[in-house]
Amino acid sequence: MLNVGLTGGIACGKSTVAKMLVDCGAHLIDFDLLAHNVQEPGKPAWQKVVDCFGKNILLPDGKIDRIKLGNIVFADPDKIRQLNEIVHPFVYQEWGERLEKIVRKENHAIVLSDVPLLFEGKKQHLFDLTLLILVEPEDQIRRLMARNHISGEEAQKRLNSQMPIAKKKELADRVIDNRGSMAATGKLVKKIWRELMSLEKRKSKRESSDVKIKK
Repeated sequence: MLNVGLTGGIACGKSTVAKMLVDCGAHLIDFDLLAHNVQEPGKPAWQKVVDCFGKNILLPDGKIDRIKLGNIVFADPDKIRQLNEIVHPFVYQEWGERLEKIVRKENHAIVLSDVPLLFEGKKQHLFDLTLLILVEPEDQIRRLMARNHISGEEAQKRLNSQMPIAKKKELADRVIDNRGSMAATGKLVKKIWRELMSLEKRKSKRESSDVKIKK
């Protein structure tokens, strides 16, 4: 198995690139979906989030209102830290369980984990390779305003809550420049996919050799 961490700034097109890689044959684990799942009523993180941020963040059905919670945490770095400290341990536990299930079914799988705060959380050591999706900050703000129906000021706050994209570029093993057309991004994705397949084969061969030596 090749374990790939996919990341990028907010509204950078990670979902589009992830879909392209899934179409190539990758398995996808979406950390945003994992985070939503562990914060559902009755799930492990729900009560801790409510205890920390109050019942006013709840919808009538008991689910967490993600817009309300987002408005709270993106306005205060300390509150983002508090939320991450609550949610992330549960997310990574579920991620590990998902990885195991995938590997049991397909030993040579290429697993793509979409982790928005991969570098902020210093989690790159958990992956064989990190892949960054890159766009200009101005494009991030424009896309975020359109996607979330928020003001430019609110979009800038959310952008400021993350590590600058230039710093992420320094930390990433590979970069996909998503500033061009969809076709251009598609060509880059296919090139990366060929490299990932090659890396997985080399890793599997190396691990197989290690097992033989130990025997």
